[in-house]
Amino acid sequence: MSLLRVVHTTSFEYSDAVTASYNEARMLPADDARQRVRSAEVEVSPHTWTDSYVDYWGTAVTIFEVLRPHDRLEIVSTSTVDVGAPPPLRADVDWADLGGDAARDAHSPFLAETATTAVPDDVAALALEVAAGMPLSDAAQAVCVAVRDRLEYVPGVTTVHSPAADAWSSRTGVCQDMAHLGIGALRSVGIPARYVSGYLHPEPDAPVGATVQGESHAWLEWWAGEWVGYDPTNRTFVGHDHVVIGRGREYGDVPPLKGVYAGAGASELEVTVEMTRLGTAEPDR
Repeated sequence: MSLLRVVHTTSFEYSDAVTASYNEARMLPADDARQRVRSAEVEVSPHTWTDSYVDYWGTAVTIFEVLRPHDRLEIVSTSTVDVGAPPPLRADVDWADLGGDAARDAHSPFLAETATTAVPDDVAALALEVAAGMPLSDAAQAVCVAVRDRLEYVPGVTTVHSPAADAWSSRTGVCQDMAHLGIGALRSVGIPARYVSGYLHPEPDAPVGATVQGESHAWLEWWAGEWVGYDPTNRTFVGHDHVVIGRGREYGDVPPLKGVYAGAGASELEVTVEMTRLGTAEPDR
């Protein structure tokens, strides 16, 4: 396992004083079989109360409000996480199992199209062609790679709310687009797929103790008897450098920060993610 510290800072500068702000943040790592959270906290400035709950999709949410005038808002999430590679797939299923009522009922939210994940007919046709004759898990990976190979990574062309069809039309996009397109392509051939938000340590060989500029990142998971994490942007399975925050049908289910404020001025957003490899943690025995 890899021991990582993540400091995610989001700040808003307002051109005029804001009188009130109401927010919810999804910035705390998930605690699950692949990663263990040692510590995690969200600090807000100006100082205010915070509370938390777990949403419908299983993501930890921090809620807060600031009810006094302020011209700057800063949210800092600091966490330390043991991250492991996923275990070998133990419960692989075949296409017949996937088409059964039990599997479809259990995973129906991750089979249905959404406005963001719906793919054009030619993507669905590509997925069907690529998956033909392949075992389920191999087909899922092949579909993701086939879609990714037809896109160029270009920041700034789309936004986090852009439909997958827009990225496909321009053949450009970023991690959210590639996740949404992969999810839509997988769902089009009957494979349950879900969106994953988190962080990616960009330097696997970075020395212990070195702090680097990390990335807010997005990838996907498909269901093949159990959930399998795959990063279509980097054409790789999820590993020691991926830290999960939340899972849902699409980006709209897991935005890092969502809120409203009362004030006439505009806001300027700045986001940084700093990641530090603290060492190698021994797995629980």
